[in-house]
Amino acid sequence: QVQLVESGGGLVQPGGSLRLSCAASASIFSDSAMGWYRQAPGKQRELVATISGAGTTNYADAVKGRFTISRDNAKNTVYLQMSSLNSEDTAVYYCNARRLKGRLEIYWGQGTQVTVSS
Repeated sequence: QVQLVESGGGLVQPGGSLRLSCAASASIFSDSAMGWYRQAPGKQRELVATISGAGTTNYADAVKGRFTISRDNAKNTVYLQMSSLNSEDTAVYYCNARRLKGRLEIYWGQGTQVTVSS
């Protein structure tokens, strides 16, 4: 059974930093592109950042220069380092894995809440 388990969410003040982690099942991690998405109340889920197996990254314009996605293939873990947080970053953050293995497989974590508030 494939699992994606996020951690690291919480309450942070505006301007602060937070690091999210997502531990993935070893069976899928090495050949999966990994990503972070977020969903704020009343809004659709949106892409935050992705990283390919080779380490190529992509960011939403809203987080460029503030967020950094990385992966540790030895630990089957993807990270999202977030800095200069503001209230618009408040959302549930979801880890995502996708790979093409005969067919497109997409997996989601359960989400972790990030709240930016003073």
